[in-house]
Amino acid sequence: MRRLAIPLVAVLLLAACGGGSETAAPTGTTADTDSAPGATSTEPALEPVTSFGVFFLRGGKVAPSYRAVPETEGVGTAALNALLAAPTAEESGLGVSTAIPDGTKLLGLQVADGTATVDFSPEFDALRLPASMDASLAQIAFTLTQFSTVQRVWVAVQGEPVGSQSAPLTRESLPDFTPLILVEHPALEETVTSPVAISGTASVFEATLRVRLEGPDGEKLWEEMVTASEGAPGRGTFAVEVPFAATGPGKIAAFSPSAKDGSEQHTFEVEVELTP
Repeated sequence: MRRLAIPLVAVLLLAACGGGSETAAPTGTTADTDSAPGATSTEPALEPVTSFGVFFLRGGKVAPSYRAVPETEGVGTAALNALLAAPTAEESGLGVSTAIPDGTKLLGLQVADGTATVDFSPEFDALRLPASMDASLAQIAFTLTQFSTVQRVWVAVQGEPVGSQSAPLTRESLPDFTPLILVEHPALEETVTSPVAISGTASVFEATLRVRLEGPDGEKLWEEMVTASEGAPGRGTFAVEVPFAATGPGKIAAFSPSAKDGSEQHTFEVEVELTP
């Protein structure tokens, strides 16, 4: 068995997040607390945060949930620790789950030349059934490869690679856990402002999908055809900005219309909070 040299102290990811993740104040606020000369304010200072997606499972496929933590350069470590913390009660109520065993601890994270090497505690359970292990590996690979510094991932338990890894994992390594349409931004339960930037990847016929934004009462606020950069069997990227004026809970739905009858196929939904 190939042994990976992994330090027991996590190494910080020093580069900025990729794929739309960024260090920023919460959506709809600002970290800038400067006032005009002579002005006074009773508002508390806003602490800057680092935000990112954490890839749990929904319907057996990876799907990101929104997380924000106090500002940190160690965003990879923060994202993995958030992943290990499991879904919130609200997310669980929306069908979100995790295949990573409870009690798993991060022992180390090292990033070099685009490869992240991750070391977990024995609770990760290297002897699990392949389906459970592969689902865990997909969650970890997607969570880390959202950052521009990471293209590949090795996963180990106390230095020993786990599962069927014969090469570093990429997003293409475990296709059974990737939905045909994946909305990456915004993430589940994120607060968004108008216009909301919606982006992700898709592997659909003729690279064609539709994106819809629904309001608090389920009303359709916007729906249009969107074209990905590549069609099936490949996987392309897509992005669109959607204006809205509603306030309250909303939902983004991306789907492939059936060539036969126009019905919705491969639908991916993201519940968000709308703030114009």
